[in-house]
Amino acid sequence: MSNSDDKTNKKTLRSRAWHESTGVEGFLQRSSLKVQGLREKDYQKPIIGICNNTSDFNRCHTHFGGMVEGIKESILQSGGLPRIFNTMTMGADNTMPLGSSFMHRNLLAMEIEQTADIYSIDGLVMLGACDETIPAMLMAAASIDLPTILLPGGPSFSGFWRGRDVGSGTDFHKALEAVKRGELDLKDITSLENSLERSPGHCSTMGTAATMAVIAEAIGMAPSGSCAIPAVDSRRIAMARDVGEYIMQLVADDLRPSQIMTAEAFDNAIRALATVDGSSAAVMHLLAIAGRLGIDLQLEQFDRISTSTPVLLNLRPAGEYYMNDFFNAGGVPAMLNALGPLIHKDVITVTGRTLGEEIAGAQIEDPRVIGTLDKPISEPRGISVLHGNIAPDGAIIRAGVASPDLLVHRGRALVFEGKADLDDRLYHPDFDVRPGDIIVLRGEGPKGSGMPESGRIAVPEKLLLQGISDMIRITDSRLGGTVKQTAILHVAPESAAGGPLGLIETGDMIQVDVPNRQFNVEVSDEELAARRQRKGPSVVPPRATRGYAKLVLDSVMQANKGCDLDFLALPISKSKTTNEAAK
Repeated sequence: MSNSDDKTNKKTLRSRAWHESTGVEGFLQRSSLKVQGLREKDYQKPIIGICNNTSDFNRCHTHFGGMVEGIKESILQSGGLPRIFNTMTMGADNTMPLGSSFMHRNLLAMEIEQTADIYSIDGLVMLGACDETIPAMLMAAASIDLPTILLPGGPSFSGFWRGRDVGSGTDFHKALEAVKRGELDLKDITSLENSLERSPGHCSTMGTAATMAVIAEAIGMAPSGSCAIPAVDSRRIAMARDVGEYIMQLVADDLRPSQIMTAEAFDNAIRALATVDGSSAAVMHLLAIAGRLGIDLQLEQFDRISTSTPVLLNLRPAGEYYMNDFFNAGGVPAMLNALGPLIHKDVITVTGRTLGEEIAGAQIEDPRVIGTLDKPISEPRGISVLHGNIAPDGAIIRAGVASPDLLVHRGRALVFEGKADLDDRLYHPDFDVRPGDIIVLRGEGPKGSGMPESGRIAVPEKLLLQGISDMIRITDSRLGGTVKQTAILHVAPESAAGGPLGLIETGDMIQVDVPNRQFNVEVSDEELAARRQRKGPSVVPPRATRGYAKLVLDSVMQANKGCDLDFLALPISKSKTTNEAAK
């Protein structure tokens, strides 16, 4: 789109309210632009905010400079004025405790929303990669509801170590277990650290970052084909240039996120989550995004769609391959096309075309990586939603990374009051842990600890030496998406909010029955009531006495509601019930 054929009616541009103001405000607005060397005709064009999330604390985003330049050049060529702004970063791997960035997802969404609210922005391009970045940006897009495109940052290249491909999550967890068994030493671990991933970009496995990038494409907010391009592949720069053109057309058409992220688009997003066997954290993210739009998305819908969706992607941690293999095999377009009638193809996307138009003709280039409905990688598994006297409001398990022999299990509870207590006792040589035990970790939910990756619990060395490589974990916290282990997560309500998880005692027997979607502690209702009376009200750790942490403590919702802040969600609209939920 050139200046001469700009379809945008400048009288409708939001930015005009800033630049045509009279009096002191208008003078200062125009003067500040002219100080930057801009002419009047420059800032009369559509102004596109480019939300950049680059930081030295975030290895997933260190390559963003080339994409930003590509977007800028394309916007200028298309008759717009690009304006870059930076936001707080969300580098999950660099936080302590690990994954503490989750609590700040809502803060990043608020920061983007407030930036867009006060500046003269007609449309937005958001660049994100690491775990909570994409969901925060989609939440912000839903709340701002200006024409917006999300461009995923792309995956790192998988590593190569001792004759085989390696990547984040499963590969290094196996190596750490091998150290405990005496099969590897710390020099081997250092060698693996040096080899794990070979470029900037998010994890090369189907962790939370990759899952949310797939979802951004499936829900229509990222351009078709943009998710799986490796971070430093030149085709990602070409995609960035396309994005510059797409956002100009979105502004001209006034096509907004609320028109793209419809109830049917959420059905597609959950279908994509199920077919890639993706990260359990995506459940909370999608619930939070839907809440920003007033869409009635229920936890049970993830289970319902998962049970009817075969797995078509063979990626670690649930499968064998890596994100660069996914890209070479045809990426998200080929996978969605292979789902055929299971997805809504008439929904609109950020390109202005329907999803069906975007994926038409996309072919599977490597059937080892992407399967078909006739020859899936696996029968349906995805996300299972569990209920019982431990989780009245639900909990989830990612069946694809769990041990099949533990999906029906009865074991003794070992209870830990927070991650520090677990680290202090569970791995001590004298601690009483036996085969078949079930680890119960509480105090790590959204109110109790901000929902870090506390569910990442290693098997104690004494059990590894007995040949036991997995056990059940139950927690109100969450688990990193690259991890392969059996974990019942997001228990709601959490213990810090008075949930019955806080009433379990070491020695109680717990029955888990995933096929029947149940898990219960074998304690009578009367005894649980007596324990509650003895224990008294839940006491939230005093760490949250000020700042954003205090805001989270006062306002965060539970995991089954997406862990957003309650004042940011819209009232549910009956007209926005998803098709699957209506069944």
